[in-house]
Amino acid sequence: MNLCDYDSIRALLGRHGFHFSKSMGQNFLIDPQVPYDIAAASRAGRTCGVLEIGPGIGPLTAELAQRAGKVVSVELDRSLLPVLAETMASYPNVEIVPGDVMKLDLNALATEKFQGLTPIVCANLPYNITTPVLEKLVETPCFQSITVLIQREVARRLCAAQGSSEGGSFSLFLQYYMETELLFEVPREKFLPAPKVTSAVIRCVRREKPAVSVGNEAFFFRCMRGAFLLRRKTLVNSLSSALAEYSKEDIQAAVTECGLSLSVRGEQLTLEDFSRLSSCLLARKS
Repeated sequence: MNLCDYDSIRALLGRHGFHFSKSMGQNFLIDPQVPYDIAAASRAGRTCGVLEIGPGIGPLTAELAQRAGKVVSVELDRSLLPVLAETMASYPNVEIVPGDVMKLDLNALATEKFQGLTPIVCANLPYNITTPVLEKLVETPCFQSITVLIQREVARRLCAAQGSSEGGSFSLFLQYYMETELLFEVPREKFLPAPKVTSAVIRCVRREKPAVSVGNEAFFFRCMRGAFLLRRKTLVNSLSSALAEYSKEDIQAAVTECGLSLSVRGEQLTLEDFSRLSSCLLARKS
């Protein structure tokens, strides 16, 4: 069965009485080249166990199954389970796990399902859960790489150069742990139903150690998030709102000590800048 053929998809969904759910962000691929390219980009091989999130009817799942040692696909929509039972019947190395990925213990899942395999992630993510899912995946250290199809604008932000206006606190959070790369775009007409925006594929590879050395990781991230709290304001004003235990004068002094202008905005800082700044601020409380 061609899982990207429009007529085949319609017939398949009709047999199972399936209806698309807007709330779940369901958009199925209708160009076989796209799932092929995504699976290839993941670099999945026989020594890999691949976690997929939201398999839909399984076009990417099938491509991954032909490459990986095992594929575990988490599907929230139970009405898709009989569809997947049909489309994945010929792939013994595919397991469908019903459930909400945000409620699952992914480390435990990977430990149970991928024994002897290197856990990676490859998925066509629903747009409405991109950030929380990526955050959870990054915070599950067993996953060595994450290859996902997401909204193009989000992809550009996540892969933006540090210190550029395109980035944000989550971009820096991601790049602290992972090396990110924007690979290719996917036009809206490659989906059924067609989304309103263009998509893109990014690949994130876990660093052997974080991008910068920090003394207090929790405070480092607090400073980073605080710097973007009032994005149109200066770094000093934004941190003054975020770090109530510091006076504005202390923050100004720390910013100056780091060699930064008092007029600088949070978006202009790199991970190295935030590392120095958080250390300077902590030193003022020691």
